Amino acid sequence: MDTFSQRGKRPRRAEQAYLRMGLDQPGGKLPLFDDAGQRIRDSTIQTCIDRGWAEPWFSNPLAPDWLVCRLTQAGIAAARSADAAGGTAEVWDTVSRAAS
Repeated sequence: MDTFSQRGKRPRRAEQAYLRMGLDQPGGKLPLFDDAGQRIRDSTIQTCIDRGWAEPWFSNPLAPDWLVCRLTQAGIAAARSADAAGGTAEVWDTVSRAAS
């Protein structure tokens, strides 16, 4: 099993794209919104938490229902696997089309 697999699962494209966005952020902070200003789906965030790729970081007092998360070591490995699979520009194009 590779280092980023949790229970034999690999991140789907949307999950990889989400995780990838935390690589360049201080502390591995993951975004609440994508590059187009759309909120990241709660199901994407929850899947990443459930599989050990992200962890809740702190509560947002202005929006307590929003999960502010950061990458775990497994999440960093999963995010970097997106680079090997072709990067994220294509991934976000796919995610944006699916959300439309």
